[in-house]
Amino acid sequence: MTVTPAAATGSAQLPPLAARSRTVGGSPVREILAVTARPEVINFAGGLPAPELFDREGIAAAFRTVLEEAPERALQYSTTEGEPALRQRLAARVSARGLRTEADDLLVTTGSQQALSLLASALIDPGDTILVESPCYLAALQVFGLAGARVLPVPGDADGVDPAALEELIRAERPKLLYLVPTFQNPTGRTVPAARRAALATTAARHGLWIIEDDPYGELRYDGDHVPWIASFPGAEDRTVLLGSFSKVMAPGLRLGWLRAPGDLRRACVVAKQAADLHTPTLNQLAAARYLDVLDIHVAKVRAVYGERRDAMLAGLADALPAGSTWNRPEGGMFLWARLPSSYDTTALLRGVVEQNVAYVPGEPFYAADPDRSTLRLCFVTQTPEQIGEGLRRLAKGLGS
Repeated sequence: MTVTPAAATGSAQLPPLAARSRTVGGSPVREILAVTARPEVINFAGGLPAPELFDREGIAAAFRTVLEEAPERALQYSTTEGEPALRQRLAARVSARGLRTEADDLLVTTGSQQALSLLASALIDPGDTILVESPCYLAALQVFGLAGARVLPVPGDADGVDPAALEELIRAERPKLLYLVPTFQNPTGRTVPAARRAALATTAARHGLWIIEDDPYGELRYDGDHVPWIASFPGAEDRTVLLGSFSKVMAPGLRLGWLRAPGDLRRACVVAKQAADLHTPTLNQLAAARYLDVLDIHVAKVRAVYGERRDAMLAGLADALPAGSTWNRPEGGMFLWARLPSSYDTTALLRGVVEQNVAYVPGEPFYAADPDRSTLRLCFVTQTPEQIGEGLRRLAKGLGS
């Protein structure tokens, strides 16, 4: 009797997936991007930096210099914590923004998304309660879901999480963490004012609640005044983990982020990273450390262009969205949040909108509970003002505005 290996026939049955893999879906944003990859589509759905603004020559020069001056080091394994040259430069940069930081306070990660995953591995047990904004950064909901957490939204307003509502939930639910993107939030673009940040820091300190403060967009400010990190407010210094990224200001393809945390927690994240990827690519780290010499000049150019694109989108929204719609005016970042009249379901409408060769992200996936189906997210940084104008005309047709 001849036995045919199951692998050869393609009939091998998968082992049962872990429960967390069965309950957490893929990213709707990624799925929309796959559908709208055609060049004729004006895509307001992605959170992609404008590729024509990448400093190709400057980044290439940084890589060439590193490979010429220290090839053995650049192409070798590195420490899990990150290259000392990059951590020292990062520490100086964070300190200059108002939060005193030493190199040893930092862990370099493979994008700030990895930092979230490391924190979940180090901190979250199945069934732990995590508090989040409503709406919330979608990939954070995925991370917490895969960790088996119970994710609860905290009620809020245009200024972010309501401290009184937070206090009530802390007393009732005994959460382990509060996750926030307080500056130019994804998806809403809103910024939590300084007074609200101080109140959140005080509330968290009073109850011993830890905060994860995610800041991938903070350097992309177009107007208004700088607002200090929550991590710098009294009561939050020893119980806040701050995450940052080079994806939005340098290049996302480098996959470079960082985590600032108190010693014991940072060491737990180091162990989790050793199990994940050993370390972030050495060459990328050394090139980024070199490129930091000119990063501020590059960011200033990017801010000027993105500010014009934000203004172009704001100027066209009144004609693009149905009567009765509302939207915000973000002071920075990449996203604008709109709410259509309650009779509109932006998920149901998306197919017809895509037929007009334009796309947005429906608001529904960004909610941990009780989604507002009349909401949508628009990214304004990837297209030129002319493309934005045309995209909004197509959007109006798709929505029947």
